[in-house]
Amino acid sequence: MAALTKALLGFFRQAEPRTAPFGWGIALDGAIAVGAAVAAVFEAAQTTSHGPVLGLVALTALPLALRRVFPVAAWLGIIAAITVVQQTTTPPAALGAAVFAAYSAIAHSKYRNLAIAGVVVVTLAATAYSPLPRFPGRLTAVLTIAPTVIAGLGIRELRRRLNDSAARLRRAADEQETATLQAIETERARISAELHDVVTHNVSVMMIQTGAARKMLNTSPGEAEEALLAAEAGGRVAMAELRNLLGLLSAAQRDGESVALHPQPGLHHLPALIERVSAAGLPVELDVSGTPRPLPPGADLAAYRVVQEALTNVLRHTANAATAVTIHWGDELVITVSDNGPGTGGNWGRGLLGLRERLALYGGQFDAGPRAEGGWRVRAVLPA
Repeated sequence: MAALTKALLGFFRQAEPRTAPFGWGIALDGAIAVGAAVAAVFEAAQTTSHGPVLGLVALTALPLALRRVFPVAAWLGIIAAITVVQQTTTPPAALGAAVFAAYSAIAHSKYRNLAIAGVVVVTLAATAYSPLPRFPGRLTAVLTIAPTVIAGLGIRELRRRLNDSAARLRRAADEQETATLQAIETERARISAELHDVVTHNVSVMMIQTGAARKMLNTSPGEAEEALLAAEAGGRVAMAELRNLLGLLSAAQRDGESVALHPQPGLHHLPALIERVSAAGLPVELDVSGTPRPLPPGADLAAYRVVQEALTNVLRHTANAATAVTIHWGDELVITVSDNGPGTGGNWGRGLLGLRERLALYGGQFDAGPRAEGGWRVRAVLPA
């Protein structure tokens, strides 16, 4: 018995989330309640002029003002008022208010099961002893309750679905916003890495060339001029790469020469890269073994950036150290850049760290560190 009682209490105490009523909704309910009360009093005044009775008649509709805030209490208040006044007069407006309050109790109460049970039981009890006319077969209660319960449950279910749809839309919008922000951050990081690779390499080459030109300006003007021309050419290359990277230019005119956009560099641009670095005074040897195969554009660019960043670091940290670039095509693409200089002293820097992340995107591996025989080595492995 105790278990059954506990189960019943749990059933009737099941609460559902309820949206707080809006100000305009409460104001509208107040207007409806006042209008219904005036109509009920006007109808009752046709048969009685007793003041207290008319006051009770007004109470058969005024609780509608709280039908969203306290739906069950408002309905019970109307039923109680009707029960008191029905011995003398029960205007149709009061009955309409009772049906509307019953609907509101089912549609707006947080305790749905309790509201349904209360509406059914109280309405059956009220109509059983009511002096009002009955439908054939004593269907008064059924014909009163059934449409009200169905309408209340239907509106309640519709509101629940609308709330669920709104919640899904909000989640979708939040997820889309999060994905957009992540995409923006990823793109910013990619552009930042590309800018770092392009700018640091070309500026390092230009600095070395202009420094060499300054030293030879008085003693070897011809060689100084060649170094300055090489620095100027490096600047043009840097500007072209920046324009290609940022997509700011489809075709430009510089000194009467048309500069068009080109695809991002790849391993097939290594000879030109090594030529520019060698012109800056860094002796570099390139050794390619195996059968070259095409790589996806992103992986091809990553492989090129590995060599570019490694050579840039050699220029910045070891000046004229002899450097070897080895490209081996096998089951995997293995890229090795080694030199015999003093190395970077363990300072990886943003460029090398960025290369590790870039290669990881394509399933590759990256490592950099000092060699046992002296110097520094950068090694990258990509699926071929």
